[in-house]
Formats: sequence, structure tokens, C-alpha cells
Amino acid sequence: MTPQGWLQILVLLLAVALLTKPMGAYMARVFEGKPVWIDRALGPVERFLYRVSGIDPDREMGWKKYALCMLAFNFAGFLLLYLIQRIQGVFPSGPSGLSAVRPDLAFNTAVSFVTNTNWQAYGGETTMKYVTQMIGMGVQNFLSAATGIAVAIALIRGFGRKTTGKLGNFWVDMTRATLYILLPISIVVAILLLSQGVVQTFHDTQSANLVQATTNANGATVTSQSLSVGPAASQIAIKQVGTNGGGFFNANSSHPFENPTPFSNFIEIFAILIIPAGLTYTFGRMVRSTRQGWTIFVVMMIILVGMIVAAYAFEARGVPQEAAAGANIQAVTSGVTAQPGGNMEGKETRFGIGLSAEWAVVTTGTSCGAVNSMHDSYTPLGGMIPLTMIHLGEVVFGGVGSGLYGILVFAVIAVFIAGLMVGRTPEYLGKKIEMYEMKMASLIILIPVVEILFGTAVALSTKTGTSSIPNPGPHGLTEVLYAFSSGSGNNGSAFAGLNANTTFYNIGLGLIMLIGRYWMMLPTLAIAGSLAKKKLVPVTAGTLHTDGPLFVGVLIAVIIIVAALSFFPALALGPIVEQLMM
Repeated sequence: MTPQGWLQILVLLLAVALLTKPMGAYMARVFEGKPVWIDRALGPVERFLYRVSGIDPDREMGWKKYALCMLAFNFAGFLLLYLIQRIQGVFPSGPSGLSAVRPDLAFNTAVSFVTNTNWQAYGGETTMKYVTQMIGMGVQNFLSAATGIAVAIALIRGFGRKTTGKLGNFWVDMTRATLYILLPISIVVAILLLSQGVVQTFHDTQSANLVQATTNANGATVTSQSLSVGPAASQIAIKQVGTNGGGFFNANSSHPFENPTPFSNFIEIFAILIIPAGLTYTFGRMVRSTRQGWTIFVVMMIILVGMIVAAYAFEARGVPQEAAAGANIQAVTSGVTAQPGGNMEGKETRFGIGLSAEWAVVTTGTSCGAVNSMHDSYTPLGGMIPLTMIHLGEVVFGGVGSGLYGILVFAVIAVFIAGLMVGRTPEYLGKKIEMYEMKMASLIILIPVVEILFGTAVALSTKTGTSSIPNPGPHGLTEVLYAFSSGSGNNGSAFAGLNANTTFYNIGLGLIMLIGRYWMMLPTLAIAGSLAKKKLVPVTAGTLHTDGPLFVGVLIAVIIIVAALSFFPALALGPIVEQLMM
């Protein structure tokens, strides 16, 4: 652990905190239909889209119609992306020699990108053509992110409105999220990434001379190397901004063509956080109590900082076997022998341990899934931290939209528990939390737990599942548990090591991704619809204040306890016992 590492982490967190309010205020104006600075350029485009689509932007929807439109739109996107992959062999653009994607892999990938998971059981540069990446994956990166934002805004309206069953218009929320939020930010991020050397070209490959000649398997001398390139910067921008996570190249953001410098690393990780963080302030503005939004922000930030510190500490300690073998794993901050120390396996030297650990925690707390280091190479407890972030429900800060509605469900559960403790009807933001809301909240919390543990159990108890595990013992268990956790949480990052490009894992994880995405969204919209119909309850002396330190502590405790009770036995059999074996 070095001062430079801590400084880099601190700068990122401060930047996010400083821009949360302006970003959140801007998004609140967008979804309240108020004028914003970019209206003159994008207003005509928005109105044109409504006109050609036959959409009445003033016609609002109840939660069932909102959900039906969301499902229909996402299903159409799935069919289109599946078709593009199956016929990509006819596309003229590079890379050359790539044919149609296998049916099971095409199913898995289409589900993955439509659900904002971006789990990749393939290598981008060796499997997908540029048209597939841009028109297929790139478009879904925008639309799946906009879907998550739309559902979050619908839930906010449920809390903010009274005696109405209307939650807004799905098509309007989708359009405004894409045009006014995701697109402008992605353009800025793409330009910044281009300035740092991220590639953006339609050439197939580029040839580079080797610094030192080598020989191939046939004994022939090799003096040059063909490097895969492509239109990467545009897709990387939205993969970060939309917390999608799907890399243009197989190595994702550890690849020097995706993330070449420490500054590009800062841009990419900042892009992951800014919309989810800003949505907390948007929530406060739209429910007319910014203190409520800042309370949610503080809960998220406390957990995030704690997990970054833990991951950094575990990785900085290194692996005992290396020290026993005589390797120097102590950090040296100056001189010709300067080194980061600790466990550098699977990490890029241009980022070091601090930025790698920070990224691992952020990407799993936000359901992004982009990586700049390989989690499989972390120490057992260091690797357990990103896995735990997924198990917390990815509400820190969560994906664009999904993190906010995820933590608001935890808030509903927290006020219900607090209400039971003091013997009064629980209330949140002036709305009574009753049996219906708790049933829906329970489904949201319990179904992911069941599908993660059940999927892992099936994989570990069948020959088809275990045949993909190259690492026996607790590490192999962790790899499988991580895969199903990542799929269910719509994260998309992989622990690596597991051969997931098989029919069993492609179909199994595809189904897990569908359940994990829409089983969260549908009950969330049901809660929103129920809350929107309710009257506001006046505040009394017995009302639990949900905008102060006490509620911050209660909410953090509920989030951690739910995850601990659900997943601790599985973690004990995986990373914890592996650490003890070291």
C-alpha cells in the first residue's frame, strides 16, 4: 500500500462526490420534462422520434403497461441481436474470416447485452465482426442502460406521487435517457479516450515489429506481430457510461488498446460511477427531499470505501508462498528498485495494486463488469471482495438505474424491520409500507439468492458443469459461484479460469441473466405502482426519520446481514477455506 495508490483512490472519490449534485440535478430536469441546455440540439430529434413512432409523450402509463412495453422492447432487441450474430458472416467489414456465431453462444450473448449483463463467453477480436459489435452490442449498450434508468425513474415517481396509478411513459423515459444522458456523456468520454490512444478504426489488423525476434512452433524466425484493432473507443465509452462492461477485446480494460494510460483508467472508472451516483441526488430532487438522496449516497459511499480499503489491503499483503520463496513483496516507492509490492499477478504495471483493487470493487458494486485486472489471480480474500459486492445486490453504487432501485428496496425492508421493532406501521417518504410492498421486496431479495446457489449446485454436481473447471478444490468452487453470481446480478465480469463457452454454461447462464434482470424489474415496478396510489401519511413523533445517521446505520446493517446470511456458507467453502489453506 503506497501513498500514491491512496491518492489516486481519493481523487476519484472526491471527483464523484463533487459532481453528484450537478449530474443529479441535470437528470432530474430531464425526467421532469424541464428545459435543459442541450434542448436546442436534441429537442427536434426527440419530437421526430415520437412522431414517426406514433408515441404520445403526454400519455402516461400504469405499472403493468409500463412493464409490458419494457418487456416487449427488450424482447425485440434480443431477437435482433441474436439474428445479427447468426448472419454476421455476410457482413463485409472486418475482421475477415469470421463466420456466424454458434446458436448457444449467440443466445447467451444476446441475452447478456439486452439485460445489461455483458457476460462474454467469447473473445471479441476473434469472434465478432465490427458490424456485430457496433450495430448489435453497441446499440444494446445504450438501450439496456436506458431501460435500467427508466425503471429507476418510475420507482422514484412511485414514491413522489400520490393517489395516482401513473408512473410516466416508458417510451419517453427511454428516449430521454438515451438522447439527453447516455449519448452526450458517451461522446465526451469517447473523445477523451481517443486522446489517450484508444483505437478507433475499421482496419482489420495492424502489423508491428517485435523488439526482439522469436521463433514459432515450426522453428521459423518471427520478427513482426499482427495486432487486432477496430472501432473500440466508441463502444468502450458506452460500456463504461452505461455500466455495461462488455469489452471490445477479450482482455477488456486491461488491454492497452482499450485502456492505455492511468488517465484513461481514471476516465473509465469515473464514467462507471457518475450516473449511478448522480441518480441518488435525482431521487432526492424528484421526491422533494434532497436529504433523502444524500442519505442513500452516504450509505453507498461508506460501503464502497470500506470494500476498497479491504481489497487493497488483501492484495498489498501479497501471497505468503512468494515471500517464503524469497521474493520481495514489500512496496518500494522510489529509486531504481521501485515496485508496487504485494500480489501483482494478473494486474497491469501501469495501474498497480491500488487502481486495480479500486476498479475491482467499483465494477462489481455497480454491476458494470468491466475489468482492468483478472480477479482469478487475486488472493483468496482479495477475490472475495468483488464477489461480495455482487452478493450485496450491486447497490454500491449499482448499475445505471438498477443500483438505485435495488437500494430503495433495501430501504423499504429496513423501515419495515424498524417498524416491527417499535410496534408501528412502517413508513418511507410518507408512504405506508404494507404487505404487498413487502411481498414484492422479498421476491426481489430472495430470487437472486435461490438462482445463484441453485445454479452453482447444479454445475458442481454434474459432469457437464465440472468439466469446465481447470482448478480443482475451493478455487474452482469460487469460479463457478462467481459466474452464476455475475450472471444473476447482471454484472458480467468473470473470475476467469472457468471455460464458460459450452452449451451448458451458455444456456444456463443465459437463463440466469434473464431471471436476474426481469425478476428485479417487474416487482420493482409493482412496488412503484402500489406506492403511487397511496396517500401521504403525516409525520408524527413516532415516525422513523430516514434522512439521518440512524437510518444510514440501519440500512447498511440490513444490506450486509442479508448478504451474509445468504452467501456466507458458500463463501466459507470457497475463498475463505482457500485462504486458510495458504
